[in-house]
Amino acid sequence: MTRRDQALAALVAAIWGFNFVVIDWGMGEVPPLLFLAVRFLAVLVPAVFLLPRPPVPWRTILAVGTFMSLGQFGFLYVAMDAGMPPGLAGLVLQAQVVLTIALAAVVLRERPTRPQVAGVLLGVVGLVVVGLGRGGHVPAVALLLCLSAAAMWAIGNVVSRASGAKGGLSLTVWSALVVPLPLVVLSLLIDGPAAVADGVAAFGGRAAVSTLYTAGLASLVGYGLFNGLLSRNPSSAVVPWILLVPPVAIGSAWALLDEVPSAGETRRRCAAGAGRAGRAGPLEQAQRPDSE
Repeated sequence: MTRRDQALAALVAAIWGFNFVVIDWGMGEVPPLLFLAVRFLAVLVPAVFLLPRPPVPWRTILAVGTFMSLGQFGFLYVAMDAGMPPGLAGLVLQAQVVLTIALAAVVLRERPTRPQVAGVLLGVVGLVVVGLGRGGHVPAVALLLCLSAAAMWAIGNVVSRASGAKGGLSLTVWSALVVPLPLVVLSLLIDGPAAVADGVAAFGGRAAVSTLYTAGLASLVGYGLFNGLLSRNPSSAVVPWILLVPPVAIGSAWALLDEVPSAGETRRRCAAGAGRAGRAGPLEQAQRPDSE
């Protein structure tokens, strides 16, 4: 990765880290799947009428939308509604890093470098430490839903990388076609028509601001940049940068939602964040010596 791509990856991690707090703050009384449907409707309209379809087969567009958007965020929003705290959600979702690198190694024959493997192993250890420390305070179903979101994200990453689509933003927008309608149908089936009607009535200013952030910054800017990074770089070079998401998510939840991390979790976040930043230069030089 070039230094420019490294900076973009760090920006994406910061946007996504704060995203968990914004979701929790804005959802309120709106059913999670309905709230998510509104987010992706805002992603889709009017951008889909302004951006050309990405130069990839329809099956790729639908697959990216199904896994990276519908699957990942459907599971994530329901997990948070079921009791997964925003800061911890930002951490558990990073299981996608390990899953993405493993899938890319098998499907795309992209072998990670030794520094990348070491960094990912450090992240796994941190996940285990935090899971043991806080697992008893989180409903098991919420944890399983969040891990399912991580698996969906990993599959979407590999599909996006395999497509080689150059237009990250157009792929993000057009893949959103597969998201809003299924979510509304699922919300009607799971929550019931009365709850959906109440959710529409409860959709106020806070929900609107949250939707603007999640749709505009987290989806259009964040995934537009992220899909672009995946089109230019191996998955194993891009996804480890997303390990910077948990420090932002946990710090934001601590500052704004009084979600106080344990002492062990705080130490892990500082160590992992510092370690990732310190490894960026040598890691990328080892992978692509001719990069700037």
